[in-house]
Amino acid sequence: MQHKLIYILFLFASVISYGQVNLFMESDKSEYNGKDIVNLTIVLELNGIDLEPQTRFQLPDLSKFNIIGSGSMTNTLIDPATNTLITQKISRIALEPKKKGKIKIGSVLVTVNNKIYKTEPFDVNIKEIIEKRSLASNLANEIYLNMEIEDREVYQDQATVAVLRVYSKNMDNFRKVKDVRLPRQDNLNVHPVNLNKSEIDPSGAGNMASQVVAVFMVFPNESGYVDVPSVSASVSSYSNKNKIVSNKVKLNVKKLPEGSPEYFKNAVGNFNVNVYNASKNKIEVDKPINVIVKVSGEGNLPDMHLPKIISSPDYEVFTPKITSKVAPGITGMKGEILANYVIIPKKAGAISIQTEQFAFFDPASHEYIDLGKKTLALNAFSHDQILESRTTVEKVNEYTNTLLETVNTPVLKTTTFKVKEKSKFHWNILLTNISILIGLFIMYLLFKTWQKKRTLVKETASPKPLGSVAETEKQIRETLKTDINDYFSYLENLKDNGDYQKFFDTLEEMDMDVRKQYFQSSSQEFRVFLESYKGLSVAEEYRNLLQRIQMEKYSPLKSSEGIEELLKAVVNLYSRISK
Repeated sequence: MQHKLIYILFLFASVISYGQVNLFMESDKSEYNGKDIVNLTIVLELNGIDLEPQTRFQLPDLSKFNIIGSGSMTNTLIDPATNTLITQKISRIALEPKKKGKIKIGSVLVTVNNKIYKTEPFDVNIKEIIEKRSLASNLANEIYLNMEIEDREVYQDQATVAVLRVYSKNMDNFRKVKDVRLPRQDNLNVHPVNLNKSEIDPSGAGNMASQVVAVFMVFPNESGYVDVPSVSASVSSYSNKNKIVSNKVKLNVKKLPEGSPEYFKNAVGNFNVNVYNASKNKIEVDKPINVIVKVSGEGNLPDMHLPKIISSPDYEVFTPKITSKVAPGITGMKGEILANYVIIPKKAGAISIQTEQFAFFDPASHEYIDLGKKTLALNAFSHDQILESRTTVEKVNEYTNTLLETVNTPVLKTTTFKVKEKSKFHWNILLTNISILIGLFIMYLLFKTWQKKRTLVKETASPKPLGSVAETEKQIRETLKTDINDYFSYLENLKDNGDYQKFFDTLEEMDMDVRKQYFQSSSQEFRVFLESYKGLSVAEEYRNLLQRIQMEKYSPLKSSEGIEELLKAVVNLYSRISK
C-alpha cells in the first residue's frame, strides 16, 4: 500500500512538471527619481510541448506613464534532467512617469490553452524631481533650480502650467536668486503667470527648503514629444554673479482629433466672436469708420489666428490695429483680443460686413465647435443725405463749434463748451452759446485795454542796472519758461474731444517752447543737450517719444486708448525735462 502511494505522488509530479505555466512581471527597482526610466520585464515560461499562448500580453492601464520604448524575445531550450521543452517569452517596456508619488501598476493577462493567467500588481514610488546643478563649493550653501510640470500630456496648442522652484539648505540663498529667464523655443509659446516669489517652504524634498520663483504657461504648437528647455536664473552675491539652470521636461503632445473644419487654424480653448461698429456718428460714403472684431474666451488667445474681415466691393478695408487684454486663467490665457479695422464705405444704402469663418477645438469636450461667419449690417448715407438730415439748430451748433475751435488757446480751453448734436431743439444751449460769444468779446476788449496800460508802464519805468551774464541768462530763461501744466490740460481736453489733428499740433508747439527754455533750436540739438545735462536715459527716452508721436500722428487708425497712453508718456517725460 505504501509503494502504491509513492507511485501516485511521482505520477502527479511528472504531470505537473510536464504542463507548467509561469507568468510574472517585475521592475528594475521600487523607487525612482522623477527623471528615471521605469523598466518593466514580463516573463512567460511554458514547460511542455502542448502549451501554446493564444493571446499576446494584455498590458495594464499605463496612462500615468509615457511609453518610450519596448521589445520582446523568445528563448527555447530542453531541460536535460526531465527531457522537457521549455519556452520563454520575454518582453521589456521602458516607461517615463508623468507624475510623482506612488503609482500602481496592474496585472498583465495572457491566455494559454483556454486558461487565463495574470501577474500580481505592485506599486512603484516616483520621487520629486530635483535637478542638482550647484554653484557653491560649500555643500551647506548649495542651491538648485527645478522645473515641475504636473500635466505632461496635452493637446497641440493646449496650455499646461509649469512651476519653477528653488531648493537650498541655506535660507539666505533664496534672496540671491534674481533675473529668471523663461524658456524660448520655436515649437512652443510661453506666457508668464506669476514672477513673484512665494513664501519659503521649510519642508522641501531632501531636507531642503524650497521657494516658488516663477509660474508660467506652456503652449506646445506641434505634436509628438516636445522638450521644454531649461529655465535659467542668476545668483548674485557681493563678490560675484553666477548662473543656475533648471532641468528639462518632456511633454507628450497629442495630435488634435481628425474631422476638423476646413477653416480651422489653431484656436484651442473656448472662445466667442463679436463684431460691432465703434463709430458714433452717422455712416457717410467715402468717410472712414471703425469696426471692431472682438475674440474673447480662454485658451491660446495671444497666439491664435484671428478671423479677418472679408474684402468686398461695397467697402474698403485696411490692416487692423490689434489690442489685447489678457490675463492668466485656469485652462489658458483669458480675456479678449480686439482687431480695430478702418472701413471706408463705397456706396450708399445697406452694407453687410462679414468676417471669416471661425472654429476652435474645445479640450474639455474633445470636439470642434464651429462659430461660422459673423455679420454686421450697416446703412451708409451720401453727403447730400447727411446735410439734408441736419436741423437748423444742428447747423447753428456746428458753426458755433467751428468758431470756438478757431479761438482756442492753451490757457482758455473753449473746446469744453462745444455743443453736441441733439435731436431736439434746446433754447438753453442756444442762449449759452450767445452768452459765451458776448463774454469772449468783452474779455478781448479788457485784454487789449490791459495791454495798452502795460505798454505805457514799461515806457515810463526807469532802466534797471545790468547784471552778470549768468544772471541775465537766468532772467531770460525765467521769461521764456512755459507753464507746462497748461499744455497738459489742453492736450487732455483735445484727447477727450477726439480732435487728434489739433492734439499733435499742440504737441509740436509744446516741444518747441520747452526747447526754447534751453536755447535749443532743433530736436537733435536738444537731445544732445539732454544727454549732457539730464543723462543718456532721458535723452534716449526723448528720442523714442518723438518717434512714437510721429508714428501715431500719421497712423491711419487712431484709437482713444493709444492717444491716452501717448499722453501719459508725454506728461511723464516733459514734467521732468521742464523742471
